[in-house]
Amino acid sequence: MRQLITCTKEMLRDRRFLKKALMIACPVALQGMLNTVVNMVDTLMIGGLGSSAIAAVGLANKYFFVFNLLVFGIVSGAGILAAQFWGNGDVKSIRKVLGLSVLLAAAGAFVFVLPGFLWPHHVMRIFTTSESSIELGVKYLRIAVLTYPFIALTNVYVAMLRAVNRVVYPVACSCIAIAVNVALNYVLIFGKFGAPEMGVAGAACATLIARCIEVSLILLYVYGKRLPLACGFKGLFGWKGDFIRRFLGTSAPVIANEFMWGLGTTLYSLAYGRMGDDAVAAITIATTIQDIFVVLFQGLSAATAVILGNELGAGKLKRAEKYATQFFILQFMVTMAADLLMVAGRWKIIGIYTITPEVAMDINLCLLVFALYMPAKMFNYVNVVGVLRSGGDTKMCLFLDTSGVWLFGVPLAFLGALVWKLPIYLVYALVLFEEVYKMVLGYWRYRQKKWLRNLTSEG
Repeated sequence: MRQLITCTKEMLRDRRFLKKALMIACPVALQGMLNTVVNMVDTLMIGGLGSSAIAAVGLANKYFFVFNLLVFGIVSGAGILAAQFWGNGDVKSIRKVLGLSVLLAAAGAFVFVLPGFLWPHHVMRIFTTSESSIELGVKYLRIAVLTYPFIALTNVYVAMLRAVNRVVYPVACSCIAIAVNVALNYVLIFGKFGAPEMGVAGAACATLIARCIEVSLILLYVYGKRLPLACGFKGLFGWKGDFIRRFLGTSAPVIANEFMWGLGTTLYSLAYGRMGDDAVAAITIATTIQDIFVVLFQGLSAATAVILGNELGAGKLKRAEKYATQFFILQFMVTMAADLLMVAGRWKIIGIYTITPEVAMDINLCLLVFALYMPAKMFNYVNVVGVLRSGGDTKMCLFLDTSGVWLFGVPLAFLGALVWKLPIYLVYALVLFEEVYKMVLGYWRYRQKKWLRNLTSEG
């Protein structure tokens, strides 16, 4: 306990650490917060069309969730190398990482766009048996999948900008895109100002236009300002064999990690989808509310990965180890504050939705369950996405995430929903038990210090 207090005091006195952490974490968290607010506004607007509409869009977005995790895996793995190359001053290698990431993300987008556009009924039937949800989901999904290539390209460039400590402008781009998205949602969902009343399809069209604007602004920034990432095709492509092996050695486990974890968590939706539209609406809204608080830790884990990666790439392993400890202390402090805020304000947020009292009570109980597990979940966020990955310990991260989901989360979701016939909040409590398992094993791995590696010197 005395050592913890000493470390906390040292962290609060370390202005260099706090300044750099906040400079990266705050813009990333703000960007995530803005995206979450858009999701809330979408759900609020679509909520006026009924529970089936909320369930349909929520389930259709589970398909996007898996795709987004695949892209997140690509950019996370790439970001590990890019952050270390930046710490080592190797700009040419960062550009090669960018080019390879763009190629992989574009290929991933094509794989998801094809079935979502050509066979949306089959995709929706994976998630639910409700015919009303399937029909509404098809209208949304067929348009929404066209946003995937733009999202992939945006995410790759944003990740590379973070690696070179350029984090403010992407937030400004997101603000503009979000404003466009919200305004067009109102116009196209409800048919305002002479536009056709498109319902859920209108929400998808609004997202498509906003994403096109966002990626255009990002590319104009990178190439207009002649940033280190700006270069021609020759700088982006033409990789040597040893570079590809190093990239895949670091990135492939992260890509597999996010995809397998995303596939597992998507199976939760299959279980929820067979509990009825009200249960799906409750968990969809509860997850959207939770995301308001989760974005804080997305920012913190992004700052952890970049700062530790820069220090490791520069060969400053002792400083990286000290910063990792300070990030965990910061994570615990933020977790306690976020937990209290969510529990205290949950009913005020729930009250803005147009839902039945039964759905509202289920949302409330799901949020209380999440609050109970939040310390474990947020430790895992910073440890897996930030600390362990920063030094390339990606195979262990793959094991932690996939074993947690497939050995605990998925079996307990189906047992709770289909065998034991439990209410949605108890099924959710069973699913989140995986976080406790990951926390125990993840802390043990952190203490082994196998993540303290300079990948650039190994190359």
